[in-house]
Amino acid sequence: MSPLRFPAAVIFQRTPVVNRWVGERWEPVAVTPPPADAAAARAPVKISEDPSATRWRFDGLAFELHPSEAEGYYLNIVAPEPKAFVMWRTTDDSGEPPVFPVIVTVSYNEAARMLDGGERVDAVPLPAGILAWMQPFVDEHYRPEPKK
Repeated sequence: MSPLRFPAAVIFQRTPVVNRWVGERWEPVAVTPPPADAAAARAPVKISEDPSATRWRFDGLAFELHPSEAEGYYLNIVAPEPKAFVMWRTTDDSGEPPVFPVIVTVSYNEAARMLDGGERVDAVPLPAGILAWMQPFVDEHYRPEPKK
């Protein structure tokens, strides 16, 4: 069975920081469906800029739902505030922006494994439309482990 895919875009924000060692902070702040005119590639697009923050959108990503991860999806959708998890890295070149998303997941378990592996993973609010899309999949594939 091939995984179900939901296209996604990740929004990163650069915030200036007054600090002697670092001048800015980068972080993912949202995961959204990509705009209709988005390119399939992950070329970043600057979507806003002002003195307090700059935002970039990365298109060409997707959530994949796998039956083996149903427990992780279940744990996410029953949480008080469901999240999307973005694993991201910094680039070695001097390009702009100096960050890029690698994986987007909605599984608590998968995000925990990435963190255990030393990756940088941040949680952002899960849009209601994505949550609604996940629910039937979780209903079909999640089975709690029997009590011993």
